[in-house]
Amino acid sequence: MHTIALAAGLVSVAFWVYLLALHGGFWKVWRLQAPDSPLSTVRVGIAVVIPARDEADVVGATVRSLLEQKSVESIHIFLVDDHSSDGTALAARRAAQDSSRPESLSVIAGTGLPQGWTGKLWAVDQGVQAALKQSPHYLLLTDADVRHAPDNVRTLVAIAEAGNYDLVSFMVKLHCKGLAERLLIPPFVFFFFLLYPPAWIRTRSRSTAGAAGGCILIRPEALELCGGVAAIRSEIIDDCALARAVKQFGGQVWLGLTPTTRSERAYGSLTEIERMIARTAFNQLRHSALLLTGAVIGLLITYLLPVALVFSGDRTLMAFGALGWLLMSLAYAPMARFYGLPLLGSLSLPASACFYLAATIHSAFKFWAGRGGEWKGRVQDTSASNRKTPSSRQA
Repeated sequence: MHTIALAAGLVSVAFWVYLLALHGGFWKVWRLQAPDSPLSTVRVGIAVVIPARDEADVVGATVRSLLEQKSVESIHIFLVDDHSSDGTALAARRAAQDSSRPESLSVIAGTGLPQGWTGKLWAVDQGVQAALKQSPHYLLLTDADVRHAPDNVRTLVAIAEAGNYDLVSFMVKLHCKGLAERLLIPPFVFFFFLLYPPAWIRTRSRSTAGAAGGCILIRPEALELCGGVAAIRSEIIDDCALARAVKQFGGQVWLGLTPTTRSERAYGSLTEIERMIARTAFNQLRHSALLLTGAVIGLLITYLLPVALVFSGDRTLMAFGALGWLLMSLAYAPMARFYGLPLLGSLSLPASACFYLAATIHSAFKFWAGRGGEWKGRVQDTSASNRKTPSSRQA
């Protein structure tokens, strides 16, 4: 037993050494942010597409932030009201009016959800089709809860122009104020970049592709080349699917992190965060019980075993456990600091990983019960035998 524990401890330490040294520098937060750019004014047309379903409490701030962008000569927002029941469209119109630019907002009433589409992507497609009629130079796909920094659009375009990128995406700074958020939101971003190292995404010779759906700038011709939104119409993790499609058709993709453009969506409890994770976790594992088993074992060895070894009472095992935990904390510390956590907060990653492990297992059980991808009244990730035509309210 001691030999098995020692071997597992060695594996854990070796894995963290690999992540720190050879995994694309995903943990180096300071390298994930936008480079300085000489671009002073955006002189090309920008069409913004916002899918919105019951977002009245946040959409106004999003619309205002977009209409008040600095050094952007032409921007028009296409907001697709996806059967909201809370006055989302009215809140958006009021925000445009308050910004003295009501003509720069078009509100589109979403139509019924076709078979085979997710709700968000059907809304996005309707907005894109309307936007393309204006022949914009870029499309900005953004969520209804994202408050854009005054220079965000200019920065995105500058990155695209300087590097000839077809798709540029920011992981926006997520809401992180309450105890549950401070424990679990920074790890969410950390795990995301671990899965999708930006340095690998930006490298044409690597197949790794990823994006963050809250803020994606894409060239219309690149979207058309990969088959449009319809090519990913059933995807639950739609942002990464879009990046993958763009890269597969020869496009270049850039993914980074921004400290100034923020999501206003608050997660007030552990339950809300767990629901967010469980919506996509098993889909990420391609609905495979084998991959789920591997993920569980991997999480246990990588994140929880070092802690167990620290409290094992055996000096050798304790040393390996402490080393593994230290390396883990060093990798996580930059992200913890990015979100304003104290230095000791980086030691909490094992506890957060335990939560994510449980949420991933729950995600699998929800899928097997026919409730996969459950979000805002829609079940969108189910096996073929459990798929049903959406009800009128789900449409």
